[in-house]
Amino acid sequence: MGNMDAPALLWFRQDLRLADNPILAAAGHRPVLPVFVLDEAAAGRWAPGGAARWWLHHSLAALGAALAARGAPLLLLRGRAEALLPALAARTGAAEVLAGRLYEPWARARDERLAAALRAEGRRLVLLPGALLREPEQVRSGSGRPYAIYTPFARAVAALGDPPPPLPAPERLRPVPEAPEGEPLAALGLLPTPPQPDWAAEFPALWTPGEAGAQARLARFLAGPLRDYGAARNNPGTEGTSGLSPHLRWGEVSPAQVWHAALAALGGDRAAARPFLAELLWREFSYHLLWHRPEMPEAPLRPRFAAFPWARDPALLRAWRRGRTGYPIVDAGMRQLWRLGWMHNRVRMIAASFLVKHLLQPWQDGAAWFWDTLVDADLASNSASWQWVAGCGTDAAPYFRVFNPVLQGERFDPAGRYVRRFVPELARLPDRYLHRPWEAPEAVLRQAGLALGRDYPRPVVEHAAARRRALATLREVAEDDAA
Repeated sequence: MGNMDAPALLWFRQDLRLADNPILAAAGHRPVLPVFVLDEAAAGRWAPGGAARWWLHHSLAALGAALAARGAPLLLLRGRAEALLPALAARTGAAEVLAGRLYEPWARARDERLAAALRAEGRRLVLLPGALLREPEQVRSGSGRPYAIYTPFARAVAALGDPPPPLPAPERLRPVPEAPEGEPLAALGLLPTPPQPDWAAEFPALWTPGEAGAQARLARFLAGPLRDYGAARNNPGTEGTSGLSPHLRWGEVSPAQVWHAALAALGGDRAAARPFLAELLWREFSYHLLWHRPEMPEAPLRPRFAAFPWARDPALLRAWRRGRTGYPIVDAGMRQLWRLGWMHNRVRMIAASFLVKHLLQPWQDGAAWFWDTLVDADLASNSASWQWVAGCGTDAAPYFRVFNPVLQGERFDPAGRYVRRFVPELARLPDRYLHRPWEAPEAVLRQAGLALGRDYPRPVVEHAAARRRALATLREVAEDDAA
């Protein structure tokens, strides 16, 4: 393990927590220097988007306070990690840089460069698991190959048993004798700044970034929605989901802790816990795919789809982004996304399907918008889920599944609580017409104070015609793929 008396650099990345953090356990009683490097050049187009940057700012503030309270303040740096960290290790005499494993292709390439730079100076980069329940190499099919289908993957992970129990947070940390000065948090420029409007103004009403916020969100979920998760998670008008995705994305809570806490809250009843644990396993599956198929964020995993004849239309893409498609459940989701940096899981599927299938816009354009606007934007989950909806992933929705946005709205938001909240111009429409306002008689529209085409758009496409066009186009590609 190198010189166990020499200091260690604790390189925080997507593990912004103290509890169940293997890098803290591996540091032992050595002097430590916690450091975070904003390295946007290495990430390139996958540097955090606007909403994720907002989250990161507040998460770093929380982590910095928690580390300072334990005696070792967080050093903030900006620039290329493979240059900054070897210099910092040399300056402090650190023998090792301890970091949580990352799985994104750009991060893996950077880790290799950093490891080589440290090795040249007689130092080590030590990468530790902690972001997943199981490492991608641990989960192999009977033939030894990676999994391409979710269900056998989930069974294989379950067969490995529960993840190890979570580790406690350290009481105290031993700091390096003379820590260098870093950047102040504000200098990282993570928050929206004038003359930009403060598009994140409503975020704090819903979110508390940081480890304490993650623990509070977990406790709230365990005490309420978990018990009815199987049914309630599909209803966007109620708080039926965990809301843990951004906390997991930034590693403010470990998936192992969430797994054990959910089981404990249900008295160990695995059948009752299964619907929620399956969501954690979908996250695992997304990382498994990303690790073995690093092209996933940019290229379809089914090669035939590379030549898909998209009908690119900037006006349609803009209408979708702004929540102005004329389909209320889609528009409510897109406006929720813009206002709160998050969208309900069921509505993500509906909105994504609408973009790809009704509008025939490339899934990569939808994924890019989600990347910039979601506080939980996660490269593995975002790209795996978009490929699933588009039908071009390894384990995809069948091409002929085209969500009907009217029926989806009526089924999952029957009382209209969700649509009325996020599309208030429709609030006075009766339930009967809320998800199909174009069918409302003129008198009903007048009574609701609504003029279609002025207060709310008419549908940008007609559902039946769009469905026929999507099926004809998709069938051609899918049949070629099967040939």
